[in-house]
Amino acid sequence: MGLFSNLFSPQEKPKVSSNYKMVVQNGNGFFNWNGNLYQSDIIRSIVRTKAQAVGKAVAKHIRGDNVNPDLYMKMLLKQPNPLMSGQMFQEKMTAMLELNNNAFAVITRDTNGFPTGIYPLSSATSFDGIIDAQGNVYVHFFLTEGRDMTFKYTDLIHLRKDYANNEIFGSPLGDTLTSLMNVVEVSNQGIIQAVKSSNAIRWLLVYNSSLRPEDLKDNAKQFADNYLKTESDTFGVAAVDSKADAKQVQINPYVPGKDQMEAVTDRIYSLFNINKAIIQASYNENQWISFYESQIEPILIQLSDQFTSKLFNTHQQAFDNHIELESSSMTYASMQTKLALAGFVDRGILSPNEVRDYFNLPPRDGGDEYILRKDTGKEKDMKGGVNNDDQSNGVNSSE
Repeated sequence: MGLFSNLFSPQEKPKVSSNYKMVVQNGNGFFNWNGNLYQSDIIRSIVRTKAQAVGKAVAKHIRGDNVNPDLYMKMLLKQPNPLMSGQMFQEKMTAMLELNNNAFAVITRDTNGFPTGIYPLSSATSFDGIIDAQGNVYVHFFLTEGRDMTFKYTDLIHLRKDYANNEIFGSPLGDTLTSLMNVVEVSNQGIIQAVKSSNAIRWLLVYNSSLRPEDLKDNAKQFADNYLKTESDTFGVAAVDSKADAKQVQINPYVPGKDQMEAVTDRIYSLFNINKAIIQASYNENQWISFYESQIEPILIQLSDQFTSKLFNTHQQAFDNHIELESSSMTYASMQTKLALAGFVDRGILSPNEVRDYFNLPPRDGGDEYILRKDTGKEKDMKGGVNNDDQSNGVNSSE
C-alpha cells in the first residue's frame, strides 16, 4: 500500500481544476488520442529525438564540492526503479512531456521519509488538480485499468510545458494538433488509395443491342476472366465482336503534392521546435547547439529543479544538497571546435579532464587541477615587469 499512503481525505472540500486527458498506450499499442498520435511517424520521430538527447544526461547528487556523497541517492539516480535505469527514466519522462505537455512520476519513501524509488505514471489516462482548504495540492489520476489514485504534489516529479492557462499544469497540445494530424491522416490515406489505383485500368463494354442485366454481368465477368487475369492464355490481348465496343478508362486519383506534405510537416516540426536536420541527424554543429540550448537544456533544468525540491527536504537543501544533470551541447561539436578548447586549458578556464571528456577520453590523474600560463597573471602580482613566480625562481623576465 506504499503507493496509496497519501490518498486525499474525502472529508475535506477540495477545489478541482480542469480535467486533462493524456496520451497513453493501452496494452495493444493503441493510443487514445484519435487513435494515431504516437503511431504517426512524424510524432514518433520528434519524441524519440528529444527523449534520446535528454536520456544522455547524467544525474548527479552534489553537496558543496562533493559529487554523489550519499550512496542511497547515487543508486536512486542510477536506477530510479527496478524496471528502468536513469537513462530510460529520463527518456520516458521526456516522451510523456512531449506528448502531453505534462509528465508525472511518483516518489515512494521509507518510514523516515527518504526516497526509495521513482515511478513514471505512464498508465494514467487523465488527471485532475486538487487543492484542499489548507492550500495543499494533490493530483488525482485515472488509470487505464479503471483504478484511480491521488498523490500529494510534493511526492510527484512534475515536468510541464506551455505553462500558461492553469495554476498547476501545462496546456496539452491535443486541440492544437487536431487539425494538423487530420490533414496528415487524409494525405496518407490519399497516397495509399492512389498507389492502389495507379495500376488499375478500368474497361467499359458498350453493347450495340439491348441485353438483360444478368447477361451484361456475365459478359463483363467473362471478359475479365479471359483478358485481365494474369494466368489467362490471352492476358494483355482482348478481342470483341461487333456487338460491343471495349473502351479503356484510366483512373487518375488525386495525390497530395510534395510541397503540401512538406508544409504540413514543417508546421508540426515548428510546434515542437525541431527541424528536419535534427530529426534525420544531418545537422551541423551550430544547428545542434541551437536545438540543445532551446529544447534539451530547459528539460534538464526542470528535471534538476524537480529532483532537488522533491527528493531533499528544506533542511537538506539548506546544506546545498541538489541534483544536477550533466550534459553539454559541446559533445556534438566538430573536431575543429573541440581542438580549439585546448586553448582554454592553459588559461585556467577548463581543466585537462574537462577537455578530455569532450573527446570521450577517460580522466587522468591530476587532470582536475587548473593550469595557468606563466606569462599571465593579475596586475597586482607584477612588480617591475617581473612575475612573482619568476622572482621566486630567480628568473628575470628579460632573460
